[in-house]
Amino acid sequence: MKHLIIALFLGACCWSTAYSITYQVGPSRTYKKLQDVAPLLSPGDLVEVDGNATYPGDLIFTRPGTSVNKITIQGIRVNGLRPIISGGTNTVEFRLSDHYVFQGFDVTGGSFRGIYHHADDITLRDTVVHDCPAHGILGADTDSGSLTMEYVEVYHCGNGTSQHPVYMATDEFAHPGSVFRMQYCYLHDQNGGNNIKSRAERNEIYYNWVSGGFYGEIELIGPDPHGNKNVSQTTAREDSDVVGNVFQHSATQGSRMARVGGDGTGHTDGRYRFVNNTFILRQGQTSPGVEIFEGIESLEMHNNVFFRVGGAPIDKVVLETRVRWVAGRVSTGSNNWIPTGSALIPTAWTGTILGTDPGFTNISTYDVRPIATSPLVNAGDTAPASPAGHPFISPLFPPAYLPPFHTALAVGTASPRPVFGAIDIGAYEYTP
Repeated sequence: MKHLIIALFLGACCWSTAYSITYQVGPSRTYKKLQDVAPLLSPGDLVEVDGNATYPGDLIFTRPGTSVNKITIQGIRVNGLRPIISGGTNTVEFRLSDHYVFQGFDVTGGSFRGIYHHADDITLRDTVVHDCPAHGILGADTDSGSLTMEYVEVYHCGNGTSQHPVYMATDEFAHPGSVFRMQYCYLHDQNGGNNIKSRAERNEIYYNWVSGGFYGEIELIGPDPHGNKNVSQTTAREDSDVVGNVFQHSATQGSRMARVGGDGTGHTDGRYRFVNNTFILRQGQTSPGVEIFEGIESLEMHNNVFFRVGGAPIDKVVLETRVRWVAGRVSTGSNNWIPTGSALIPTAWTGTILGTDPGFTNISTYDVRPIATSPLVNAGDTAPASPAGHPFISPLFPPAYLPPFHTALAVGTASPRPVFGAIDIGAYEYTP
């Protein structure tokens, strides 16, 4: 009897670990829509959804996977076309449904949110989110943990000042230590808000092309005290690592490029690190490259290019507005390229290069790759350091990939950043 009980126990364990079902969804399948299979899912399951077809929104996933056996929702292209999920209040929602991979879809038309994230360990990949009249991708203040976006395109989203194409948060009490990572993505031509706004505990913004934000391109701030009832408790320091991106204003809109620290609602007292980014400000607009607002611990800027179309000086490279420094002003940087005559360049920055022409291939088409004679070539700091006493935890360096060239990338097609001599300034490396 004892051996029988052990055998049954081991058999049950092995069966549950190996458990996996493949569901197929499509106009000619048994399951016609994703709502038919969402309540059936268990760890390790795979859902394949036929492309060249449109499926209804208000799709809610509530069944969790595990960290080892994630649930995968896979769009299958048919005639080269992704499956479209359209409409609803929240077109796609992850509601306490941890450990999902969602990839290969076209998400559009949700009246409030295109994708609504309040779960943990969610990966969005190879997906287009567009024409959502409010938020494109939104992370809730409560119940949200880590989320990774890669090879995602977002456009024609956002509205007014408070609804954003990508608006992320993490619940520091339900999921402490969570990370919002965004890499190899293309954001462009938005209708409102900031292209990226995040209240996450840690942001890792790597190798993206971010353009056409209605207000700013990126805003990294603190938790919303009105959105999470626990936020009055002591929250973690919120840090952001921003490496290898292009941030570009459109020709007709955009104010500040980046804002860090706070927004009048929440502040992070965090550490911010910008390395090897290319900032392209629009012509004729007086606006800061980076605005520091409210609570902040440190800002470090290395190997970045700041350029205004037309070559005019930047009137405010780093603007401090109502700033509260945690430990006195801690703003350091090295080897940044800035137009001659620009103002509000922090005095603690070293190796700053001033000039009139950064040597881009063709600024009229926003081809910001450096040419052979560019002053950016081999001019970067090869060992950028955090300010003394304020180390950035697990910084990315050197940048390993190049951002998309103002286009969406297919999965796995990000180009490794080549190595020719010392590292160049900016998001791209000159290639002989």
